[in-house]
Amino acid sequence: MRPDGGAGRGWTPTRALGRAVLLTGLLLVTAVLLGRVDLVVLAAPFALGTAYALRRRPTEQPQVLIGAEEGQLVEGGELTGTISVGNLDPVPYDVAVLRTRVSPWLRVERATFAGGPVGGRGGTDGRPAVADRPFVTSVAPQTAVDLELGGTALRWGRHPIGPAGARVAAAQGLLVSRVVIAEPVRSKVYPKTEPFEAVEAMPRAAGLVGAHHSRRPGEGGELAGVRVFAPGDRLRRIDWRVSLRTRQLHVASTLSDRDAEVVVLLDVLAEAGRSGGIAGTASVLDTTVRAAAAIAEHYLHRGDRVALLEYGPSARRLRPATGRRQYLTVLEWLLEVKAQPFPQAVDDQAFGPQLLSPDALVVVLTPLLQERSAQMLARMARSGRFVVAVDTLPADLPSPKERGWAEVAYRLWRLDRDTMIMQLREHGVPVVPWVGAGSLDQVLRDVARLATAPRVGNR
Repeated sequence: MRPDGGAGRGWTPTRALGRAVLLTGLLLVTAVLLGRVDLVVLAAPFALGTAYALRRRPTEQPQVLIGAEEGQLVEGGELTGTISVGNLDPVPYDVAVLRTRVSPWLRVERATFAGGPVGGRGGTDGRPAVADRPFVTSVAPQTAVDLELGGTALRWGRHPIGPAGARVAAAQGLLVSRVVIAEPVRSKVYPKTEPFEAVEAMPRAAGLVGAHHSRRPGEGGELAGVRVFAPGDRLRRIDWRVSLRTRQLHVASTLSDRDAEVVVLLDVLAEAGRSGGIAGTASVLDTTVRAAAAIAEHYLHRGDRVALLEYGPSARRLRPATGRRQYLTVLEWLLEVKAQPFPQAVDDQAFGPQLLSPDALVVVLTPLLQERSAQMLARMARSGRFVVAVDTLPADLPSPKERGWAEVAYRLWRLDRDTMIMQLREHGVPVVPWVGAGSLDQVLRDVARLATAPRVGNR
């Protein structure tokens, strides 16, 4: 970063330079007035020392750069960041004082200069607070010194490292630069996917290429039986043992492998609970984001198509796709999830047939804190879609007294919410809490049974 003006701009004299000039001037004036030669001899070291220190003055401002490791950092993973102080001048920096801000969700536990470790004082909560203190070093001419920060990423999201500021002193402490500020760099921390397994049964598949075995005959790896050869059958499907025994050509029939489309709908109308990071309590958004990442990872690994959609005023959407690239896109998409309280009604046209396929399995992650969310689930069920509601409200909510609620009001709210859940189940919407592995197994079995059951139409 260059100074705003010409050479030497941005550098100001320190109090040490002022004291040296003042003392030298007083001694010389006193020597002239009193005719004292010894005072001139006494002032000579101050004058010569100041002139020697100022013989080479810096002309460039120091540079401050912030860097963060661009790897796939996951909650609870190792954090690595670097703050560099550069010197473009042929004059050394005697002292460089560096200070930076770090997101509270990035716990910095150690800081190391090129010359060795820099200790940190503990915080009020017992955790290391290394980033809360200034760091001091010297910088040689035309070089840079890196301050390496290491620690732990506590929560998903885009967390800033910085802004960082540096101020340096040169010319043996007689000149000091202005404060140079570097813009923050955001470090991406992906949600940690909880262990999640689901049954192979899907309500209804949307294609004939995938990893789910269907009841429909076709090209696949699951053997359905042996039947008589028919025109159009492939020769490689001939079962020669049965054909030789029966004196008639028979082929092995298989069940088609079909893919499914899974839509993960995130309810972002409300936030509840307290987020304590990966090792603490989980809020509604924490559970929602981590569950969405786990569900998407599972179905994408199975070869299905996964789409994401927000139920909120912005109605953000991620189009359905498959493969590892879609999984990385899902993680990037989830980093932008935030609570969006909206007093008005949400536009339900954003969740119409053009966005939600009638054959898709819709997994709705919702805390069921808004009546609009329950109405949305009921409308989807009435439209014939396969809907599974996952309750993301934390089980360990703070006590009513901590939130300023009376005990009676809290119990009434709980009863009203339980009534809402029972009404949803009466509409055919299964509601289960997210508990990690196996959360949706039984529900998906029930949905698959309902999908194969005959439907009664209105005449």
